[in-house]
Amino acid sequence: MDDDFDIPAAEDFQDDFPDENPALKVGEEKEIGNQGLKKKLIKEGQGWDTPDNGDEVEVHYTGTLMNGTQFDSSRDRGTPFKFKLGQGQVIKGWDLGIKTMKKGENAIFTIPAELAYGEAGSPPTIPPSATLQFDVELLSWSSVKDICKDGGIVKKVLTEGEKWENPKDLDEVLVNYEARLEDGSVVSQSEGVEFVVRDGYFCPALEKAVRTMKKKEKVLLTVKPQYGFGEKGRPASGQEAAVPPNATLLISLELLSWKIVTEVTPDKKVIKKILKEGEGYEKPNDGTVAKVKLIGKLQDGTVFLKTGHDAEEPFEFKTDNDEVIEGLDRAVMTMKKGEVALVTIEPEYAFGSSESQQELAVVPPGSTVYYEVELVSFVKDKESWDMDNGEKIVAAGRKKEEGNALFKAGKYARASKRYEKAAKFIEYDSPFSEEEKREAKTLKVSCNLNNAACKLKLKSYKEAEKLCTKVLEIESRNVKALYRRAQAYINLVDFDLAELDIKKALEIDPNNRDVKMEYKVLKEKVKEYNKKDAKFFGNIFAKMSKLDPLDASEAEPMNVDSTA
Repeated sequence: MDDDFDIPAAEDFQDDFPDENPALKVGEEKEIGNQGLKKKLIKEGQGWDTPDNGDEVEVHYTGTLMNGTQFDSSRDRGTPFKFKLGQGQVIKGWDLGIKTMKKGENAIFTIPAELAYGEAGSPPTIPPSATLQFDVELLSWSSVKDICKDGGIVKKVLTEGEKWENPKDLDEVLVNYEARLEDGSVVSQSEGVEFVVRDGYFCPALEKAVRTMKKKEKVLLTVKPQYGFGEKGRPASGQEAAVPPNATLLISLELLSWKIVTEVTPDKKVIKKILKEGEGYEKPNDGTVAKVKLIGKLQDGTVFLKTGHDAEEPFEFKTDNDEVIEGLDRAVMTMKKGEVALVTIEPEYAFGSSESQQELAVVPPGSTVYYEVELVSFVKDKESWDMDNGEKIVAAGRKKEEGNALFKAGKYARASKRYEKAAKFIEYDSPFSEEEKREAKTLKVSCNLNNAACKLKLKSYKEAEKLCTKVLEIESRNVKALYRRAQAYINLVDFDLAELDIKKALEIDPNNRDVKMEYKVLKEKVKEYNKKDAKFFGNIFAKMSKLDPLDASEAEPMNVDSTA
């Protein structure tokens, strides 16, 4: 549009944008929003994306009055018109309408006076209160984002990236960048520099910007001093020029690629960095037979294990079966077929505090170890939805036995997982026959009770209480469930509920030695608790008694009834 027709943001300008982009067929006309703006589709655009507020759009247009009189045309001038969308640089009808367009789309907008030049019009070409029509073609747009919402880093997309993912905190990104001052002088540049996102590089703006970028995306950043080098600037160093105090930087940035880094365990002691992406979406589950290529190294680079390389068959193992160290086991279960990853494993998930003789070298006590792993192939353990009823019962029984073996070995967390999986196999038994239901019931009770015993060992008392309650919903007179729930209640300091369970257990089995012993434990706990209470309140009363008594002369005399 000519400058005559560009209107600045008015005081009464409101962000009354349409809630959605109306779906139109060629030749069809619909209203956008509820202020009388209409759109007629002349030519469909490409893809699904539409520009957003702040984006720099480029259009060709022809503007006419409703009687057909043309008052402006970029086509006649031969120069497309550019402006920032949603910033009040054009009439409101344009901001609302062009936001609904796709690249290459052509549409006619009928814009009422309230969304155009109002009652005053724009003499001499546009009369007062005039409804206008604009034939608009959206040629292109550049995405412009205020990354920190304070104007400190403005990102203009020069080349769109691939897919939809963005780098995360731990990821290692590979970038090209060039930083210039506003006068065009280069202060820093580098090709193929790699850094961890959360650690940043060069200035704070790079770390914040790459978090918003896609692979292969190229952008121009306008960086204010607070995200550059601030009030002090930066002195020259080596081949890099000085950055003056309070300097605004213009940074060209290209995100070439990145390596995804994830925390395999919640305590961050097993970290996986993907060196090569795998195929598809499937990952190993518990009991998967996995084939891998491995190279194990110490921190100083000493190789202690190499298997599956140099024409050697891949190493085969079963996941969650104590056949490899726990950290490696867990990491492999997060991988896809064909994935190559570097896994860093701290001692707690590796060889612990003991020395371990491996194939090529000794792993010293307390060593953090590093594995380069390639998941060549895997065959998953059969999932419950792939089993018939009989197979589910057999699988549940097998997992229960595995859990029992782990419990006896003192591996309570892993035993708990086995019992949980066993119970899940037979959780939904409605399609079972009566005989199968009886078998499933027995297994459910046994697995939940055993799992409760694991939770007690792991001091997960609330979980233990829930598991026992599940059993009691099936068998209300199950003494073991009452006994273990009482143990959980005692540790949760819920002595009244613990006593109720113990008394009920003794009603059912008066001679049960374990329950009687637990009753003694409960009574001792109650005594101990009462002593602590007494001591606590005794201390409070003692402190109160040491406070200075109110002076007798200041005290109010008690009124005495002489007739009493």
